[in-house]
Amino acid sequence: MSIAITIIHVISSLFLIAVVLLQTGKGADAGAVFGGSSQTIFGSAGAGNLLTRLTTGTAIVFMVTSIFLTWNSTSNLTDSILDDVPTELPVLAEPVAKDLAPAAAAPKP
Repeated sequence: MSIAITIIHVISSLFLIAVVLLQTGKGADAGAVFGGSSQTIFGSAGAGNLLTRLTTGTAIVFMVTSIFLTWNSTSNLTDSILDDVPTELPVLAEPVAKDLAPAAAAPKP
């Protein structure tokens, strides 16, 4: 199930990139004033509405698959890093015995 959702997620992300790149920007109409071509793939006004709906639908599919894949990856966790925390502190150094004599002092020059 997770593999199928991952494949749908990748395909929707690539399709979303393509649909967004096909859309014209808000300033594209100014290019027609200086000799821009009037030939379009989708007709004179059909591209805006179709591409907007494709973008919205693909973005919804992308978001839903993202949420599902995130939920699926975290729902299978059974261990935590806090499970291995020691309850007692480790001993860093052995205490010095009181009955040991101090080392001989170095001669002063």
